[in-house]
Amino acid sequence: MQAPIGIFDSGVGGTSIWKEVVKMLPHESTLYLADSANAPYGEKSKEEILNLSIKNTEFLLEKGSKIIVVACNTATTNAIDYLRKNYPVPFIGIEPAIKPAALQTKTKKVGVLATKGTLSSSLFHNTSKLFAEGITVLEQEGKGLVELIEANKVYSVEMRELLTTFLNPMLDQQIDCLVLGCTHYPYLIPVLKEMLPENITIIDSGEAVARQTKTILEQNGLLAPETYRPKHTLYTNKDVDILKSFVDVPDCEVSYLDF
Repeated sequence: MQAPIGIFDSGVGGTSIWKEVVKMLPHESTLYLADSANAPYGEKSKEEILNLSIKNTEFLLEKGSKIIVVACNTATTNAIDYLRKNYPVPFIGIEPAIKPAALQTKTKKVGVLATKGTLSSSLFHNTSKLFAEGITVLEQEGKGLVELIEANKVYSVEMRELLTTFLNPMLDQQIDCLVLGCTHYPYLIPVLKEMLPENITIIDSGEAVARQTKTILEQNGLLAPETYRPKHTLYTNKDVDILKSFVDVPDCEVSYLDF
């Protein structure tokens, strides 16, 4: 089926997921929506997050998406149950990778860097309870990180200062795994590797989400033929140049959307 894979996020962060999807599914077209004008979602109420997720979903469906990846941890934890019940396509969600961290940790202490909206959600707490028995999970709200990433200030002094503030308490508690609980945060990995001791494993959900997307497409008979030449279209309702700076896949069309 040649219809595109629809993907939405509160901004440019979900392109970390988009890249994994494009890499794992090279014959699939994609349609990406960056709702940067409303970023960050993590500071908003559950009702606001749900309404924005509905708006994004309906836009992607109008454009013919055959499956939708909610490339935003906050939107997943607050809206995906509603979306799955009310729209006819499969939805792939994202949640912090607590399970792999719990399996890998040797100190039995895991740090989670995420937004307020994710950390306060019932889905996050249920996941932690299910997979992290006997593990100390140290939660840290990454307040301000999304805004800096959206402003293309990943390597700024302000970013390093914020990260130092967030990481030091977790390091003091001897974490050996750091879970990135927001799709913006993989763009911080080069900086985090400079700042963290070598024994700390950084875990994000990108590859697992792409693998799950492929599985669901296969199960539903929705894969595009291998002879199909895909098209990648990305929209943002804020700064086109910033979105372009996060996209390094050839044959992409990046456009402004008054949305």
